Amino acid sequence: MPTKTVRLYTLALVLSDIFAILLAFTAAYILRVQLDNRPLISSISSYEFFRIFIILTPFWLLTFVSLDMYAPRVYQKRLTEIGKVFVGSFLGILLVLGFSFLTDMPVFPARLVAVYAAILVFILLIAGREVLRQARSIAFRYGRGIQRVMIVGSGTAAQDIIRNLRDTENSGYNIVAICGTGASHPKARKFTNLQNALDSLEELDIDTIIQTEMFDEVTQNRLVFETAVCSHVGYSFIPGEVEFYSGSNVADVLGGYPIISVSQTPLLGWGEVVKRVFDICVSLLMIIVLSPIFIVLIILQKIFNPGKIIYPHERVTKKGRHFNVYKFRSMKRKKGYENALASDEFRAMGREDLAKEYEKNYKVENDPRITPFGNFLRRSSLDELPQLINILRGDLSLVGPRPLIPSELDAKYSKQRGASLLSVRSGLTGLWQVSGRSDVTDEQRIQLELYYVQNWSFIMDIKILVKTLGVVLRRSGAQ
Repeated sequence: MPTKTVRLYTLALVLSDIFAILLAFTAAYILRVQLDNRPLISSISSYEFFRIFIILTPFWLLTFVSLDMYAPRVYQKRLTEIGKVFVGSFLGILLVLGFSFLTDMPVFPARLVAVYAAILVFILLIAGREVLRQARSIAFRYGRGIQRVMIVGSGTAAQDIIRNLRDTENSGYNIVAICGTGASHPKARKFTNLQNALDSLEELDIDTIIQTEMFDEVTQNRLVFETAVCSHVGYSFIPGEVEFYSGSNVADVLGGYPIISVSQTPLLGWGEVVKRVFDICVSLLMIIVLSPIFIVLIILQKIFNPGKIIYPHERVTKKGRHFNVYKFRSMKRKKGYENALASDEFRAMGREDLAKEYEKNYKVENDPRITPFGNFLRRSSLDELPQLINILRGDLSLVGPRPLIPSELDAKYSKQRGASLLSVRSGLTGLWQVSGRSDVTDEQRIQLELYYVQNWSFIMDIKILVKTLGVVLRRSGAQ
């Protein structure tokens, strides 16, 4: 599981690359057009030239993404990164030339502009990334952005990994605990009992576990993995039989050993950055565009639902963080039970049947507390509009698993399933909402949400958002 610093570094790389691309083409234009008096092939104003490259830059970045240039296994190795940048620069220039060919629009005022740009893009991309690399090393020197590691294993492999990672200023890893015999590190806490080591993850603030050898007992290997998943820490292991993990399964090599990192979700690195930026832009735009509807609904709430306009309700999101999800209030609560459990309120109303139904399903089919105007808000899904504020704040994402009630998390989900769902931000909408919403059984919903977490892609998010619009317009499955 990447630390906040890893995510910030990925964002810094993206911004650095954008700046490098735009600066390179600006400098190429100035060098050939404004400082060179020779005739030009096409007359292109500086404004038009710059506008074209602002439009093309996102596609250039997608090329970089396809080359894994924002993956730690690439940017942590200087020679690998230089090779990827060279290929990315070349493909980017081909992208520009292809755009010019397909649109029949002159992009370069002279051939030398393309030559200058190709050279400058490569140089500035490398320079920008080298500056960030040095900044990261300085941060490591002052203890910033360090990943705290627990080594699980004994013998040669464990000692080799420790030797490769012990220089924290260069590696960015701090070995704080070792569980095993033989391997040692002067500053690491030593464990000989696996359960004691795993119980100390929170106390030691561990970010990732590296298992250097597999136990003979399968249950112990599963215990290490499941504890890492439930604790939301990273997990990597060195396979015992290397030949079984040849090909695309081998993620990296560390200290001469093939090491495989296991993630709960592909929503890591650049994907997480892109998703968050998308959430901020879309939620902010929707709040502005829908502000007249917000005002009208607030006025109608005051008329038809006197009392509080917004109803905050405690939910759980990424890594088990509790927050209040905002909705337009759609119920009239019994006096004295405004903050009580719904089951307690139903019993106070003399509705034991509804209390039992709520305790079983965490919802009731015909809730007598819902007002007529509240029913309209729910059927139209307008009651969920204030959640755009939650998205802007970072409590929710536009797309993700349903935000869970704390008591529901403990009652309905196994420890590992719950941890998997909480490895990403909960969402305003999700795969289960576009697959039947309340018409889907609890088990089907959980399976859909787990599928989303384990198979996330930005394209999947876009498809879900488009389908959500259709579901809302048809008012299917809403309660």
